[in-house]
Amino acid sequence: MPRPLRCRRILFNPSVTYYKPAGIPIRALEEVELRMDEVEALRLCDLLGLKQDEAAEKMKISQPTFNRILSNARKKIADAIINGKAIKILKE
Repeated sequence: MPRPLRCRRILFNPSVTYYKPAGIPIRALEEVELRMDEVEALRLCDLLGLKQDEAAEKMKISQPTFNRILSNARKKIADAIINGKAIKILKE
C-alpha cells in the first residue's frame, strides 16, 4: 500500500484549465491531465526561475519529490505538444 500524500502548498490558482491545439475538435482529441502540484512546480521552476531546492521549500516538500513532480509535468506537456493532445488542469 503506498504512503499517503503529504499536503503540498500551492499558491497559484489558474483561471484557465484547458488548452487544446487549434483547428481540431475537442471530441477528436486525447487529453493529458496535469495535477495542481505539477502546475505549481512548473510555475515556480520554469516561469519564476527558482532553483529546485527553493521551489521545493515553497511547496513544503523535499527536493527529490519536487524533482519527480516537475519531471512528470514536463513529460506530460511534451507529450501533449508533440502528439497534439489537449491539456486539462485538474483542480483538486
